[in-house]
Amino acid sequence: MQKVKVGIIGCGNISEAYLKNCVHYEQLEVVALADLNAELAQSKAAAYGIGKVLTTEQLLADPEIEVVLNLTIPQAHASISLAALEAGKHVYSEKPLAVTVEDGQRIIAKAKERNLRVGVAPDTVLGGGIQTCRKLIDDGIIGKPIAATGFMLSGGPESWHPNPGFLYATGAGPMFDMGPYYLSAFITLLGPIERVTGSAVISYPQRMITSQPRHGEMIEVETPTHINSVLDFASGATATLITSFDIKGGSSLPNIELYGSEGTLIVPDPNTFAGPVKLRRAGSDQFEEIALTHSHTEQSRGIGLLDMAIAIRENRPHRASGELALQVLEVMHGVHIASAGERHYQVQHSCTRPEAMPEKL
Repeated sequence: MQKVKVGIIGCGNISEAYLKNCVHYEQLEVVALADLNAELAQSKAAAYGIGKVLTTEQLLADPEIEVVLNLTIPQAHASISLAALEAGKHVYSEKPLAVTVEDGQRIIAKAKERNLRVGVAPDTVLGGGIQTCRKLIDDGIIGKPIAATGFMLSGGPESWHPNPGFLYATGAGPMFDMGPYYLSAFITLLGPIERVTGSAVISYPQRMITSQPRHGEMIEVETPTHINSVLDFASGATATLITSFDIKGGSSLPNIELYGSEGTLIVPDPNTFAGPVKLRRAGSDQFEEIALTHSHTEQSRGIGLLDMAIAIRENRPHRASGELALQVLEVMHGVHIASAGERHYQVQHSCTRPEAMPEKL
């Protein structure tokens, strides 16, 4: 197939993982980089043999570029994605689609208006671990999926992150930071979500940074840091998801368990691409580890972009879609809204459960 030419906006930490993979995918060609820090963009271009370092405006105006890979900070996702779509480019963005549901809606509407694609991370759900779970479910190994649980339990990023304050600001917290991995996995495995409720609290109004270089500084917490969510799926299944920065003593709970009429599945960490995948069939007294059926078990950031590029050429739907990301964004806000209003929240934006991955892409 003819290569899809990509321009990357944003050369921060996450760009390294994308560049390591995308420059080697034979269906992609990264032709230009842009960043507010031109020196940073120049160093990344030199390291990966990329020919052009441009301003954002120049990159968006470049007729050679078909897809913009948006790796800016979350607060800039909407403005950059909308500008790229306005310029006639497809967009693949890091999570989340946008900070607000309204901006997410604008992005999807603009893409439809211009007949362009929007793809959004995480693409970990396309890796070998979760796709093996998807195959087990689709093959009926656990029978009818009935329920699931998910746990993202940590003591918070202030012990290791060099600049953790933004993760406690409005619009952040454990749900908006890590929720996309879990919710995207749930939708990939169980289909779209229809209704949510939850309880969200701020356990510690102030947090002390214990990492360097800001050791000893205090953070004012503006967003809930322990969120208990209940999710109702269109399929009839239900799930419980707890995301927390407040678990100081650690946890022994799994990342995700999925319960069916014929067995239970332990799903690997949705922030990774590999296993292990474990299955306990009804009537058995122990779990067995299942060999992974799919490839891309290593660090494979960019596989969602690759799938979208191939889908553009093949004129088929891509998997890490903007519609899925918009539902994830609305669900995260919906849980907080439900908690504040002491009610259930009906999800307005549906999506299609993405097609399973082939064993090799």
